[in-house]
Amino acid sequence: MRIGIIAHLKHRIGEPFAGGLETHTHLLASGLRRRGHDVVVFASDGSDPSVGVEPICEETAIREVGLAEATDVAFFREHHAYLKLMTGLGGRGFDVIHNNSLHYLPVAMADAVATPMLTTLHTPPFCWLESGVRICSSSRSTFVAVSDALRGLWAPIAPVKGVVLNGIDLTRFSFSPVPSSARYLAWSGRIVPEKGLHLAIDAARLVGLPLRVAGPIANADYFEREIRPRLDQDAIYLGHLGHAELAEVIGGARALLFTPCWEEPYGLVAAEALACGTPVAAFARGAVAEVLDETCGVLATPDDPSALAEAAIAAQRLDRRKCRLRAERHCDADLMVSIYERLYAQMIGGGAPALPADELAVAV
Repeated sequence: MRIGIIAHLKHRIGEPFAGGLETHTHLLASGLRRRGHDVVVFASDGSDPSVGVEPICEETAIREVGLAEATDVAFFREHHAYLKLMTGLGGRGFDVIHNNSLHYLPVAMADAVATPMLTTLHTPPFCWLESGVRICSSSRSTFVAVSDALRGLWAPIAPVKGVVLNGIDLTRFSFSPVPSSARYLAWSGRIVPEKGLHLAIDAARLVGLPLRVAGPIANADYFEREIRPRLDQDAIYLGHLGHAELAEVIGGARALLFTPCWEEPYGLVAAEALACGTPVAAFARGAVAEVLDETCGVLATPDDPSALAEAAIAAQRLDRRKCRLRAERHCDADLMVSIYERLYAQMIGGGAPALPADELAVAV
């Protein structure tokens, strides 16, 4: 198949990944290419060329242009990039288009393209994307969500056909049957208020174990206000790590703290920990209960460091082999790619897309 993938433009698609959406897009594109498909990824410049990137925009989060009439330059540049893409996409000869962005234009303009389009919903509804989805009337458009919790949030707005859980590269996050001799907890993710790192640091102190932190500082004000004052020899910021270093840190931890302060749509970080054999202590919010079960994680009352500390203590008693088994059965990127492959084929054939009844997908 010839497949066009529309990526999120805020950050490049490449390591070190800015977040789960960039990781997901890279895994999807590379997996499809390994299976012999002709894949083009429409992304920001600086993205990894090995996944078939065709740059359509500079990184809107870090570069600006001098357009005095645009009050929000980044917004305008992203809007222009997607508008130009959608007006020219119909003549590119794709069999199917996979919209993996968070922008309103690809779904709002789906009717302008005769090619079937699959849109994966990665976030709860927000005004711009919801607006685009509501006016999408194309009979060739199909929507799926990355968790059942997210499908529930979108159900009043979009005809979501089903759920395809995000996958991870299990070979990049290899199994560590025993943790490091240095006793510590881990936290990974974008450092922004909604990820709750400050609560993880407070919980780790209650447990009495050091916390090792990895991830990009995506909100400098939050980092300076809430995180830097909490850092010391027992709360160490390691920086924004690549997969290899990150897997080593997570695999050596006694437990991973997962602290969403919003309705987390999936929780790729939790899946990465399970692949390493590291149990997870998490706030019971969003889709985390679809990633974890009682064999590999312990849920805590949201926003409560004391409850999270108790969950972290309990999580350390879980079997690391069962954590890895959970990742193999529910979080494998190869299975995710297979499901998307079958969805594409059904859409190209003109049939109604139907998700397979396997463990990575919730059937329609």
